[in-house]
Amino acid sequence: MAARRRKRAHLISSISFIGTGNMARTIGARAVAGGNTVEIIGRDESKAADLAQALGGGTTTGKWGDVPAGDIVIAALLYDAVVPAIAQFGDALAGKVIVEISNPFNATFDGLAHSEETSIAQEVAKVAPASVSVVKAFNTIFRQVLEKGWPNVFFAGDNAQAKAAVAEFIKSIGLRPLDVGGLKMAHWLEGAGVVTVGLASNGVGHFDFALGVDEFSG
Repeated sequence: MAARRRKRAHLISSISFIGTGNMARTIGARAVAGGNTVEIIGRDESKAADLAQALGGGTTTGKWGDVPAGDIVIAALLYDAVVPAIAQFGDALAGKVIVEISNPFNATFDGLAHSEETSIAQEVAKVAPASVSVVKAFNTIFRQVLEKGWPNVFFAGDNAQAKAAVAEFIKSIGLRPLDVGGLKMAHWLEGAGVVTVGLASNGVGHFDFALGVDEFSG
């Protein structure tokens, strides 16, 4: 474990979070522990400041709508707030990598809120500047597992360089990145999010687990 932590310290990313909720706090804590530089951006500047102080490690705050400091911008918002927020930031996000992490569950948590074969990440790509690269990640992991576990992180996107940057960030926080393909696969990652809820409510019976990949040879 100590060796892994020493290795993580050499993998440094510049991360901005749009949002001040539980996922920003949880991933942000791992980001700081992994030696990354972190910025918090929230509509409520006092909440952003409180979260930055709680995270420590030199975490800074940014102003809503301004250019984020991070090369990687994690949209840590509820699914219905993501696309409007990205549209509002507009050209301030030019050249950034946006990581979209939400799950658009329906009211009964047994399906997706959108009926088309799309995803929140794909909808983000439609409203973001053309120079933005969108990556879907982290949505198949329950928050409490991110807080204390070492799960696999599935991710999808169309830009190889952006995906490599996100994979390095995931490694820096001690987790295993697993590329599932192009951004159209984000729809199926959201479906996998539905599967995790179904497992938690039925076959597994609790939320302290994560989907992963076991490899076999021979």
